[in-house]
Amino acid sequence: MSAVASHAFLGDVDRMFDRAAATLQLPPGLAEKIRTCNAIIQIKFGVELRGGYRVFTGWRAVHSDHRLPAKGGIRFAAIAGQSEVEALAALMTYKCAIAGVPFGGSKGALCIRPKDFTEDEIEHITRRYAEELIKHGFINPSLNVPAPDMGTGEREMAWIADTYRKLFPSDINAAACVTGKPVTQGGIHGRTEATGRGIQYGLREFFRHPDDVRRARLDGDLGGKRMIVQGLGNVGQYAAQFLSEEDDVRVTAVIERDGAIISESGLNIEAVTNYKRQTGGVKGFPDARFVEQGATVMEMDCDILLPAAMEGVITRANASRIRAPIIAEAANGPLTFEADEILLAKGTVIIPDAFLNAGGVTVSYFEWIKNISHIRFGRMERRYEESRGKALVDALELGIGKPVPESIRKQLVQGADEITLVRSGLDDAMREAYQSIHEIISTRPAVKDFRTAAYVLAIERIAQCYQSMSL
Repeated sequence: MSAVASHAFLGDVDRMFDRAAATLQLPPGLAEKIRTCNAIIQIKFGVELRGGYRVFTGWRAVHSDHRLPAKGGIRFAAIAGQSEVEALAALMTYKCAIAGVPFGGSKGALCIRPKDFTEDEIEHITRRYAEELIKHGFINPSLNVPAPDMGTGEREMAWIADTYRKLFPSDINAAACVTGKPVTQGGIHGRTEATGRGIQYGLREFFRHPDDVRRARLDGDLGGKRMIVQGLGNVGQYAAQFLSEEDDVRVTAVIERDGAIISESGLNIEAVTNYKRQTGGVKGFPDARFVEQGATVMEMDCDILLPAAMEGVITRANASRIRAPIIAEAANGPLTFEADEILLAKGTVIIPDAFLNAGGVTVSYFEWIKNISHIRFGRMERRYEESRGKALVDALELGIGKPVPESIRKQLVQGADEITLVRSGLDDAMREAYQSIHEIISTRPAVKDFRTAAYVLAIERIAQCYQSMSL
């Protein structure tokens, strides 16, 4: 993202915030306090590589510390910049408030093209970046907790956690300094696919509200709905796969860097993902039509458009041509403010990023809890639940005089393990957040759309926190 586009992204987030704040009666100056980024650090550090030195530039922003720790991912990208980091940190603040996660918002980035370096070099660079942030208090289990983002994953989070642990060997909660770690290093089952799973749960909840579905001029549930997915990275892949395999959504097109593939009968997302992994793109995928100008495929007819890649892919230039009645924002900031206004005027229902992709930070919260409590979910109660389930089945069989079918017995007897509890907690968080948004848009005439309702929810919750502290 260019510096101009990055600055525009921050401006778009602020304008969306202002639109929501205008519907509220807040004390003078409080809206500005909530909107303003509290702190940002830019770091430049040298790394010895290939017989010489390279200087890298990185950032970490704390948008709000009304709740601690502040939470937000670290991305490695050649297009990273300060304004982008500030915008993403702001979205994290609002996202945590909407999802009911007791964190402030933060974000980090390192200006680097990961493909240009070997794994050993990436490790060396990551550890140096982490050292700089740790020295300045921007990584700490009680103050600021990063997570994976674009260009980073479990591997980088494990390196960061190890770096922190070496600097603070006596910190018993060192593992909680970062989330998104491998399960073997204190991570949690379900974190890798958490954002995609949260999108699935969020869309399910939307379709449980017939009056909201009618806003999009649709009816029924998710089954049979046609969806176009823009970006088949971690988020897009898991969201599309879960929705197609478990909710009978028909993915009719996938848009990637090298173009788009289209199949009206529906694409097998697992097969497309494997093909992309082997070939580096989607061109040539069998039994699908290839379109080289992939961005134009977003303008095709469908029921749900799922932008799941970069910021600002729908702008004033193409918004009027988007035909999908529902845009489900899987990525952060896929719509510019002008595009948002154009689409709302058309009657398009936009399920906003600040709600829909909150699954990642929600499950990160669970991982953080696991790390500071030093016990995995299900450890205390799983076998107890199994014994109670067995007693219930035994009593039922005694009462009816015949065995309970094995499939039912298995459901009743099985105790909840970590992944089951994680999915249950995520589903609950997404449902409750959506219901709060629905309540606002249904009862407040000044709030006309779901994004404004989501921002209103976030602003009110953050304002209540500040006011209760008399700050």
